Amino acid sequence: MKLVVDTDPAELGFDADRLARIDRRMRRYVDDGLLPGWLVMVTRHGQIAHLSTYGQRDMEAGLPVEPDTRWRIFSMTKPITTVAAMMLYEAGEFELTDPISRWLPEFADMRVYRRGSAQAPATDPARPIRVWHLMTHTAGLTYGFHHAHAVDEMYRAAGFEWGQPPGVDLARGCEIIAGLPLVFQPGTEWNYSMATDVLGRLVEVVSGQSLDTFFAERILGPLGMADTGFWVDESAAGQLAALYTPERGTRRAVRNDAMGRAATVRPAFLSGGGGLISTAGDYHRFTQMLLRGGELDGVRLLGSRTVAHMTRNHLPGGADLEEFGRPLFAEAPFDGVGFGLGFSVLQDPAKAESLSSRGEFAWGGAASTAFWVDPLEDVTAQFFTQLLPSSTHPLRSQLRQLTYQALVDKPAAGR
Repeated sequence: MKLVVDTDPAELGFDADRLARIDRRMRRYVDDGLLPGWLVMVTRHGQIAHLSTYGQRDMEAGLPVEPDTRWRIFSMTKPITTVAAMMLYEAGEFELTDPISRWLPEFADMRVYRRGSAQAPATDPARPIRVWHLMTHTAGLTYGFHHAHAVDEMYRAAGFEWGQPPGVDLARGCEIIAGLPLVFQPGTEWNYSMATDVLGRLVEVVSGQSLDTFFAERILGPLGMADTGFWVDESAAGQLAALYTPERGTRRAVRNDAMGRAATVRPAFLSGGGGLISTAGDYHRFTQMLLRGGELDGVRLLGSRTVAHMTRNHLPGGADLEEFGRPLFAEAPFDGVGFGLGFSVLQDPAKAESLSSRGEFAWGGAASTAFWVDPLEDVTAQFFTQLLPSSTHPLRSQLRQLTYQALVDKPAAGR
C-alpha cells in the first residue's frame, strides 16, 4: 500500500506544528545512536494526518527507512492471531469457554507449579485451560525471557526463550509446552506468555489449515496486506530492516544478526505470538479494519459486536494489569490498563496518566514497535523501529503524549 499524506492535518483536528514535535523528539534517539531509524504514522477518520521517517533501516549498509520498509513486528502478530481465532468463533467452531484440550489433547492433564526448583518442582493438578484464557494471557503459561519464575527457567531449558528449539514446528512445540507446569491456575492471574502461540495452533487444528495459509487466505489477502508474512523472500530482502539490541552500558544500538537473519527463511515454528514481518501500510489496513468494527473497503472479517467484545476489559472484577498481572517486561507500568481478547484496553486514563481515551486498545512488539486504536477520537497510531527489547526506551508513552497534545479540536464526549 502506498502511503501519502494528502489531507491538511488541521482538517482532521491536528495542529501541524505540534505534530512536528513527534519528529523532533524521536530524532534524538537516532542522533544519539540509541535507535537505528524509525517510521511513525498517525491517522484520523481513516486519513493520514502525519507520516514521517528518520534514520536508517540498515546502519551498516547506509540504507534509509522508507515507507515500504519491512519490520519484524513480533507481538503485534498477537492481535492478528486472535482475529483469526475469533473468525472461527463466529463460525460456531468453538465457544470461548471451551477447554482447549478438546482440540489439543496434549493439554488435557496439565500440572500447576506449587513450589521447588526448576529441576525438581512440586506440582498440583491444574484446572482446564479455556480458549479465552489463551486470548487474555490468563492460562498460566509463560515466556522463558521473563527470568522471574522457576517455570520460566524450564521454558528456557526446553529451548523457549526468544525463539523456539531448532526444527520444532508449532504442533511439536505445543506438545513440549504442555509437558511443562503452569505458573498458576488458569484464570487466576495474568502473565504475558506463549498463549497466543498455542492459540495459533488451535486455529490450525480447528480450520485444518497451517497458520500461514489461514492468514494468507482469510486475513492478509482479503485486506490487501501483500507485504506481510512469516518470512521475507529473497526478492524483498533489501526492504527488511536490520535488527539491533542496546549495547551494555552505553545503550547504543548494535546490530544483532544472530536473531535478525531468522526473518529471511521460512520458520518451522509459525509463531502466532510473534512471527510476522509487515509494513506500516499493511498494518495500517489491519488497524483500520478494527477501527471500523471488523470491516474495511467492503471486506468484513468480524462482526462489529465481536470487535467490541474483544476490546473491552476481560480481567476478573475489572482489574488492571498492575493489580491482576505479574510484572510485565515493559518500559512503563500498566495502571488503569486492562486486557481484552488480544489487546490491552485503557479503562482509566487518569490512573494511567495518559492523554488517550477510555476504550483505546493497543499492543506492541519486542523490537519496540507499537500501535494503538482510539475509537472515541477515531485515531490510530503506529511506530516502527527494530530495537530489542522494547523496554529499553519509553517510546510508546512519549508517542502518545506527543500525538494527543497535537489534537486541538473539541475533545470527544466521554473521554
